[in-house]
Amino acid sequence: MADDLIDHLAADLAPTPPRTLQQRLFGWAVLGVAVSAVLMIAWLGLRPDLMIAIGTMMFWVKFAFTAIFAALGALAALNLARPGGSMVRQAVGVVTLVALTGAAGIVQMLVMGPGEMRTLVFGGTALLCPFYIVALSVPIYAATVWAMRRAAPTNLPLAGFAAGLFAGGAATWVYAFHCTESGMPFITIWYTTGILAAAVLGAIVGRWALRWR
Repeated sequence: MADDLIDHLAADLAPTPPRTLQQRLFGWAVLGVAVSAVLMIAWLGLRPDLMIAIGTMMFWVKFAFTAIFAALGALAALNLARPGGSMVRQAVGVVTLVALTGAAGIVQMLVMGPGEMRTLVFGGTALLCPFYIVALSVPIYAATVWAMRRAAPTNLPLAGFAAGLFAGGAATWVYAFHCTESGMPFITIWYTTGILAAAVLGAIVGRWALRWR
C-alpha cells in the first residue's frame, strides 16, 4: 500500500531543468544590485569626477577588487544553497584577495612616505564607508535569500554568511561609483570591513530567514 502511494506521488514529478538554481539566483541578484544602485544614486549620488576617474588605474583596481569579492560570495551562496555545500575555496579566495590588496597597500604607504599614511589608511570617510556598504547590501541580501530559500540550504548560518558576503561585495561595487577614496590601505581595511560586517549580519539573519517553510 505504501509503495503504491509513493509510486502514485512520484508519477507526476518532472525533473528540474539544469541550472535552474543558478538562473534563479542570478536573476534575483541582478534585481537586488539594480535596487541597490538606484538607492545609492538617490541617497549618495555618483562621484562628481566619475568620467575622469574612469581613466585612472585606481578606479579599475577598486572595480576589480569589489567585483571579485562579489563573485566569490556568489559562488559561495550558490554552493551553500544546496545540502552539504561548502565555501572553503571561496574563503581561500577571499583571504588571498585581501592579502594581495593589503600587500599593495603596504607598498603604497612605503612609496608615499609616513606623511601620507593617515590619509591612505583613513581617507575622509573611514567611519562612514562600512555603514554605507551594509546599508546598500540590504536589498541584495534580501533578493539573494529569497532565491536561496527556494533551494535547500542546510547550514543556515553559513548560507546566510555567504549571502551576506555576496551582498556586501556587490554593494561595495555599487558604492565604489560614489566613493572618491584612492588609498589601497583604505580599500583593503574599510571596504573589507563593510563586506564582512554584511556577511556576519547575514549569518545572524540567515538563521531564521533561510528556514524551510
